[in-house]
Amino acid sequence: MTDTAIPAARRGADVPFRLPLLAGLPLVLCMAVMALPELGHGRAVAFRVLYAAAYLVWIVPLAAAQRALRRRGVRWPLAALLLLALAYLMSMANNALGQWLALHWGLVPDFRWQRLFGVDGCWLPLIAFCALHAMVDHYAALQAERERVQAIAAQARDAELRALRYQLQPHFLFNTLNAISTLVAERRNPEANRMLARLGDLLRATLDSGEAHEVALAEELALTGHYLDIEKVRLGERLALDLRIGPDVLRAAVPALLLQPLLENAIRHGIAPRTEPGRVALKVERDGGLLRLSLRNDGVPAARDAAADETRPAAIGLRNVRERLARLYGAAHRFEFALADDGGCEVSIALPFRAVAAAQPA
Repeated sequence: MTDTAIPAARRGADVPFRLPLLAGLPLVLCMAVMALPELGHGRAVAFRVLYAAAYLVWIVPLAAAQRALRRRGVRWPLAALLLLALAYLMSMANNALGQWLALHWGLVPDFRWQRLFGVDGCWLPLIAFCALHAMVDHYAALQAERERVQAIAAQARDAELRALRYQLQPHFLFNTLNAISTLVAERRNPEANRMLARLGDLLRATLDSGEAHEVALAEELALTGHYLDIEKVRLGERLALDLRIGPDVLRAAVPALLLQPLLENAIRHGIAPRTEPGRVALKVERDGGLLRLSLRNDGVPAARDAAADETRPAAIGLRNVRERLARLYGAAHRFEFALADDGGCEVSIALPFRAVAAAQPA
């Protein structure tokens, strides 16, 4: 495993040095409480103040040592022994200072080396500080790992959405080119030329739309208009459109390429097989905190089973939309697909309403 694969907090890079020091300050209060029974006993308070001051001084190098051990990857049992030894050396230094003060105040007759090895009132708080420091490091490492997992999940979700979106473009392009080929075979060259021009406009608009997974409804409608122009060239008066778009929803955020595959599914399975004209009705409105989209089309009974089978290649757009909605909104959305006996179908979608910020002028 490379160094970049290890959370930065585990190496100590993301944990501010002051953070464990601040976490260890309350231990001074614990030392003060422990000193309360000794109030009024000679110089006991002075020694307790000495231990508290020594604690505040020693935690700085002790924290630096603990951070250095963590950065070097020293295993925790060995690191714990080294920190215990270091804290004990600090305690011995406190004992030496304490004896010097005791000699200065005339509390002891002489300096005794064996007293250096006793445990003073600072050693246990230093051990507790090391434990607090380890807890701070562990919590920071967990937070860094959680953020890393969330980032990986977001990248995976983004990749899935991009793959689903890219899946639509060759599918639509194949269908359109197949329709143009049919017009050419029927020697309907003017219609084929117009469809090629509209296809160029649609592809250009698709490329200009960028990589965002959500766009404003107005932008999505403009892109869908290019597709409908292609279908009008192919079907002529056999295709009747009824678009009802509320004025307060044009800035609503919707998945990119949401409408085109739905309309393609409705036209290919509903309108194209008909011998007489058919109607496709699209309605978009706001319902409180929801954006509701409904799409209805006329159809023929023979096309009912084909339209309902989402495993068929012809229904890839419907399945694609369903999967992208699930990844973008989870349980916050609703997608319903229903078929009538006459072959007509209705798609109902409810999304959380969220306005897209207006683009800033250059």
